[in-house]
Amino acid sequence: MDIGQGAGLSGASGVRPFLPALLAGALAREDTGLDFDGTSFSFLESPWFLLAVFALAVAAYLRDRARKPAPAARPGEARAKIASGRSLPDPLDALMLVLGLALGALLFGGSLADDGYESWPGVLGGIACAALGYFALASLFAGARRRLAGSGGPVTLLGAYADAIALVLAGLSILFPPLGFAALVAFLVLIVRSRGDSAQKYEGLRSLR
Repeated sequence: MDIGQGAGLSGASGVRPFLPALLAGALAREDTGLDFDGTSFSFLESPWFLLAVFALAVAAYLRDRARKPAPAARPGEARAKIASGRSLPDPLDALMLVLGLALGALLFGGSLADDGYESWPGVLGGIACAALGYFALASLFAGARRRLAGSGGPVTLLGAYADAIALVLAGLSILFPPLGFAALVAFLVLIVRSRGDSAQKYEGLRSLR
């Protein structure tokens, strides 16, 4: 149960890092579903930590709204970028990945420490689960955001969708921990399907050339 809960929380943190940590900390303060008191992860439910995470969440939301659509690439340039596997880097996406890995490691470790287990396997497992969540969903949202920005489409709601998915997954993992394992399986399926679709697109571009 503790492993399932930690896996679900850390996977949700990979999708979007802030709301899972806020939800877990708020529930832990009320000893509902989990409790970090008496462990080395007690700071996860402390007011200063929750306030810091909330401030980061607000900053990320404002940054999402401030994103300006990039000029649409010409068809030949777009095909060349896809064929070469290159995409425009976004420092915010990299920062969200780092924060997701860090918070995922802390939440998984805290879930194990809650019942007196060694926390270090949870820290390592949290990094892995958060990475799965990121590459399954967050990276897809990042790619969709770049495509919409390049075509002048709306991008502000994508972050809200990712936040909603992360929050629901975190909440369900706390209330019903085995769902965390199901989430990991779903992440793996999405990653495999995404890689398969990318390979098909690449082969299609090669045949056009």
